[in-house]
Amino acid sequence: MKDLQEILEIARDMGWGAANILRSYYNGTAKDPNLDIQYKQNEPVTVADVVVSKYILDRLQATLGNEDFAYISEETYKSPLSQDSSQWVWIIDPLDGTRDFIKKTGNYAVHIALVHENRPVLAVVAVPEAEKLYYATKGGGTFLETSDGSIPLQVSAGKRIEDLTLVVSSSHRYEQLDYLLQNLPCQNQKAIGSVGCKIAAIVEQQADIYISLSGKSAPKDWDLAAPELILTEAGGKFTHFDGTPLRYNTGDINQWGGLLASNGQYQEVLCKQAEKILTQFTSR
Repeated sequence: MKDLQEILEIARDMGWGAANILRSYYNGTAKDPNLDIQYKQNEPVTVADVVVSKYILDRLQATLGNEDFAYISEETYKSPLSQDSSQWVWIIDPLDGTRDFIKKTGNYAVHIALVHENRPVLAVVAVPEAEKLYYATKGGGTFLETSDGSIPLQVSAGKRIEDLTLVVSSSHRYEQLDYLLQNLPCQNQKAIGSVGCKIAAIVEQQADIYISLSGKSAPKDWDLAAPELILTEAGGKFTHFDGTPLRYNTGDINQWGGLLASNGQYQEVLCKQAEKILTQFTSR
């Protein structure tokens, strides 16, 4: 198997290629720009999702083969309870933030993660409209790549808890989550679509916290695997409310429960407060 740095080069190149394809659909310059929007389990899927998924999978499999790696992509995933036995699994979201892509807010991203024994070890998050690509390897730090080159990134530090800014979803909102957000000690909020774009805001010090709370549905492995490593390698933390780490390719691609991503400064305090607030909500 190639070493991790060689694999990272391949993934970065693919991230830029996928970003260019998505921008061509977003800007209407693709050969056939018709998005042909359909709905799968109440979530929109476009031609762009499918085309980029095929592009990434074809390139990965042609370059790396199927012997050492398994592949999970949002657009090709079928069985909700099958765990791939391979130790090395690519987890891919070809278009995170499809609703924002359709609405043309610019808040959409490509997620490419390599998971080893249920934890991410390599990640690429490309944000096409910003012409930015974030990448990280386990123990190697997080970097932002633009046309000017690459620079290392580090999350914010030294703020009071009241001054932290939360990135929140503009669409996935419901009563329990709203109650939680309204009762946290930090009330600065910034609405951003796509988990990848939310985490990008945190590693660029434009925000500090992101909270996910599953309701009838939950975020999937491909929503979180790449963004998680981008955040943690920049010095942040991403855990369940009880402090346990996220695990991927476990047989259930749903990430149930409460999850908190932050610059790490008040991670444990905020997790405990979130659990307390949710207890208050259920006992009202």
